[in-house]
Amino acid sequence: MGTKGRSIVGMDVEEVLKLLNRAFADEWLAYYQYWLGAKLVKGPTKEAVIAELVQHSADELRHADMVALRIIQLGGTPVTTPEGWYKWTNCGYDAPEDPFVAKILEQNIKGEQCAISVYSALAEMTKDKDLLTYNMVLSILQDEVNHEEELQALLEDLSVVLSQQK
Repeated sequence: MGTKGRSIVGMDVEEVLKLLNRAFADEWLAYYQYWLGAKLVKGPTKEAVIAELVQHSADELRHADMVALRIIQLGGTPVTTPEGWYKWTNCGYDAPEDPFVAKILEQNIKGEQCAISVYSALAEMTKDKDLLTYNMVLSILQDEVNHEEELQALLEDLSVVLSQQK
């Protein structure tokens, strides 16, 4: 990283790198959770859910790329192993062991809510101190908020379908 680029960060760069690596681990685990969930999901409305999960998995992979590039810009190294993702994660990983649509949606809503909390805290911490990280975090946060809304809408649609089947 350029020395001027690092020097304009008005906070402890090592702390920012630690938090970004935690977010990086979350993004990889979220990517995999969405990707695998899209392959395994079963039940009513599954086609709409599959389409949403596939899109979200692509977004999470894009987020991982954005965060990795920022880590490198700051002179750090992104977590290099899947084992490291588990060590560093904020939000964890919910294996899609129950493939029923509602369960998959609930797991991913929980993950998005965790991501919203993580990125909200990162935004608050970097605001007026690390503008490049702050702008990246805002972009990701907007996606995560949209993901939560989309998943909750699908869960509501599912409940309507299930209530009509009774």
